[in-house]
Amino acid sequence: MIIDCQSARLSANKVRYIGMQHAGIRRALIESELNRACQLDPGLPHVIDQVGYPEPRIRKTGFSTLVEIINAQQLSAKAASAIWSRLEKLNRGAVTPRKILNRTPAQLRQCGLSSRKISYVRGLAEMLLAKDLRLETLETLTDSGVIFELTKIKGMGRWSAEIYAMFALGRADIFPANDLALQTAVQRYQKLRSRPDEKQTRKLSEKWSPHRTSVALLMWKYYGSATLD
Repeated sequence: MIIDCQSARLSANKVRYIGMQHAGIRRALIESELNRACQLDPGLPHVIDQVGYPEPRIRKTGFSTLVEIINAQQLSAKAASAIWSRLEKLNRGAVTPRKILNRTPAQLRQCGLSSRKISYVRGLAEMLLAKDLRLETLETLTDSGVIFELTKIKGMGRWSAEIYAMFALGRADIFPANDLALQTAVQRYQKLRSRPDEKQTRKLSEKWSPHRTSVALLMWKYYGSATLD
């Protein structure tokens, strides 16, 4: 269960968002964040001139988005999208915990999910139905608290937790440093000889704080593809 840890909780006015799902993440907010980031890094305006401002990337909070993120792990955007379309069709447009548990592993495998990912999404569905996990409480946590809680879920690593924090919770200062596309974009942007690893990429992203979510969106666009297309 999610632990009521005071050190990981903040009042709503102390957590930086670029917009919660119920309010929407407007393009103007991303542009504003990037304009502030440009004051921290004079190289960013050249990237914006080259590729333009990125579009918002909005996902609903909840089970279906977590399944979509688990599905996208270690897959190309095209492959992940194809599998997700088949999952939605199998479940008539609504990927819910109960529907997932009512499908056989064979049915889920026919959609393209691996055996390991099937165990992950079924395990997550069981947790939610048993109320061993309450996703609504994540909105009260700090960024590090959200990542800590989500990575307790089997099959949810830091990358997955950060993607959820960005796209579903609208957190403003997240940079998924182990994303290969972002690492490659940072390498190109910084004119590095080799692609930086996760630790190096996270360190390089610190200069963009507290606007790293919007910079990540820009870097994905600079690279040429984005997660959860």
